Amino acid sequence: MALTNRAPRTNPHGDQPQAPRRASLGAHVRAYVALSKPRVIELLLITTIPVMFVAAGGVPPLWTAVATLVFGTMSAASANAMNCYIDRDIDREMRRTRQRPGAMDLVTPRGALVYGLVLAVGSTVGFALLVNVLSAVLSVFAILFYIFVYTLLLKRRTAQNVVWGGIAGCMPVLIGWAAVTNSLDWAPFVLFLVVFFWTPPHTWTLAMRYKEDYAQAKVPMLPVVATDRRVLLECVLYSWATAIVSVLFWPVAGTTWFYGAVAVALGALLVVQAHRLLNRSRAGVTGAQLKTMGFFHLSNAYLALLFVAVTVDPLIAGLLG
Repeated sequence: MALTNRAPRTNPHGDQPQAPRRASLGAHVRAYVALSKPRVIELLLITTIPVMFVAAGGVPPLWTAVATLVFGTMSAASANAMNCYIDRDIDREMRRTRQRPGAMDLVTPRGALVYGLVLAVGSTVGFALLVNVLSAVLSVFAILFYIFVYTLLLKRRTAQNVVWGGIAGCMPVLIGWAAVTNSLDWAPFVLFLVVFFWTPPHTWTLAMRYKEDYAQAKVPMLPVVATDRRVLLECVLYSWATAIVSVLFWPVAGTTWFYGAVAVALGALLVVQAHRLLNRSRAGVTGAQLKTMGFFHLSNAYLALLFVAVTVDPLIAGLLG
């Protein structure tokens, strides 16, 4: 897993380059952390922790929660690292991803692959021994799905890549529930669907900002192969589906009025903003003037706040007796 600075040093008395200087340990660690895509992992943990509160009917057992977060982080990091290993060629073509360690050769391909595999094994063994076998199986499924179905099969072949590939990002909900109960139920599957329907509009509005990058890398994201109006119409439909399914969690999980009120309010905000984007497109607004990144950031806040409500609701239910 050798790590070196890319630019060779020049001899002060001549033009002959010297051998590259080895990077510091700190730079080495930062490169591997970046390879794990920590910001993506944050989103996954946002959905893992709250569902554990629902599964436990309150505060989950501390050890179970800590172990699930640790091994869940390792699992997600392994999938992200192997994704970077596979996609290092297209990462070099896109402005948004050119700074990734694999694209900049800060981490060797072999180092990235070994790192990902070690994390995958470690997370699986950790889940199986210290949490339960069901959570380990779900974790392995998420890793394999992200690598083989999304990265290798769908990403470079179809505009529906993030729709079905997003299933991997929904798995932390099931893993969190299984970690607490050692079983599955309808409630986590409803939250699974919330994340499933939320993913396409969240990703497509970001992809609209960087569609030239995706086109250059020959990745057929929907904004590359379809008109803005078509993309935003689908964003509206998926936003409606997200809002409706989020409210469905209210009766299925038996939550209090608190979750129901938050879900309705957040869902309405998400749908209204999606319709506003579509209306601007119909009015002839194009490109950066559409301001799709506003919806992207709103969708991040939507998911975070919705799952905060999922976390708080069991505590309110406990107080109400």
